[in-house]
Amino acid sequence: MALWKIDQSHSEIKFKVKHLVVSTVTGQFKNFEGSVETNSDDFSDAKISFEADVNSIDTRNEQRDGHLKSADFFDAENYPKISFVSKSMNKKSDNEYELIGDLTIRGTTKEVKLDVVFNGVVKGFTGDDVAAFEIYGKINRFDYGLHWNALTEAGGIVVGEEVKIEINVELVKA
Repeated sequence: MALWKIDQSHSEIKFKVKHLVVSTVTGQFKNFEGSVETNSDDFSDAKISFEADVNSIDTRNEQRDGHLKSADFFDAENYPKISFVSKSMNKKSDNEYELIGDLTIRGTTKEVKLDVVFNGVVKGFTGDDVAAFEIYGKINRFDYGLHWNALTEAGGIVVGEEVKIEINVELVKA
């Protein structure tokens, strides 16, 4: 069994959500950790666990970040972590997978499906094995109790329901 750890300095956990119907706001979590256990070189049997610190949210706007941390959204005081635990990693082609797992946000756990691109394994500068992945998916924030919203004067919603997830991750073999 090989253990791999996320290299936080070479990884990013981003999300995108519609704002005022016509534009998109991008945010990220700056602090996170995770690990992958696998017996196979192609990660087809990977067991993945991941956690992000809600208080590390960054949308390049302090006021918005504060609102996202509040009880209107993530409620970081009571639910400081977002977590993911995999159930399966299904190989679709040489480097494409469907990752299924439980995502927990604000105390609510739902099964999600994510698309994964495996970019391969190389030797890093320190001689350690490094694996890289791109992960994409969508969730509905309402499924996790993030219901806050407002209407514009024209009747459009301020924040969309659908949240796109974009993760680029480097793993280092422990």
